[in-house]
Amino acid sequence: MIVTAIDLSHGLEGILNSLMTQGAALGWTLIKAFLVFIVGRLLINLVNKLIKRVLLKRDIDPSVKTFVGSLVNVVLTILLIISVVGALGVQTTSFAALLASAGVAVGMALSGNLANFAGGLIILLFKPFKVGDYIEAQGTGGTVKEIQIFHTILATPDNKMVYIPNGSLSSGAVTNFSRQTTRRVDWTFGVDYGEDYDKVKAVIETIIARDSRILTDPAPFIALHALADSSVNIVVRVWVESPNYWEVYFGINQAVYATFNEKGINFPFPQLTVHRADN
Repeated sequence: MIVTAIDLSHGLEGILNSLMTQGAALGWTLIKAFLVFIVGRLLINLVNKLIKRVLLKRDIDPSVKTFVGSLVNVVLTILLIISVVGALGVQTTSFAALLASAGVAVGMALSGNLANFAGGLIILLFKPFKVGDYIEAQGTGGTVKEIQIFHTILATPDNKMVYIPNGSLSSGAVTNFSRQTTRRVDWTFGVDYGEDYDKVKAVIETIIARDSRILTDPAPFIALHALADSSVNIVVRVWVESPNYWEVYFGINQAVYATFNEKGINFPFPQLTVHRADN
């Protein structure tokens, strides 16, 4: 019995020593992996800042700068993950083989992101828009802030940040309002039936002539557009420099409203004529 107790004591001591040794080795492995992660993140941040600084000094399209910066960050993050896995004791060759064996499944899962990556390359190659342009796409309008490897970031007029997949932008319809230096501004003003069209046209011409932001070439266009149910509609078309579009649009609206009231030109209200049949 004494021998058995002694053997059991030695067995437990050996197990405890083995557990302590393995625990210490595991703890050291975790510490190494954690240190690799921390140092890697610091290096990635330094490299990202260095690349941004170098790109800023170069005369490179801002769209390319944001795309390259995003691509470098993703590549470095993948390398960091592989380094951390290696620090944990997993053979990187085995890890790579595991990724290769799961390549089909991963490819199917990431097919959307691969399409977005290809879309980003197409955008940079054919340049349907660039950073700073105001575009409308996928039912959203905004100023392009960044073109990343998977998404393009738009800032809407009410300061919302919208992320649109590059795949959708490269394959769908995109309206670029900033590509041309000039834009046409259109209005349709309705006046009462019985108003003198020549008088209304002369008043509008005077309003337009006072606004120096409106271009004279091409010349402004004013015409009687339609005889609507309750109004005579007059269409007005002028050309302005693209940055002045909204200021001119709202400014002329205000000027027309004030001047029409001053000149006694009436705006119409919806009207319904009811005919009663006498018995």
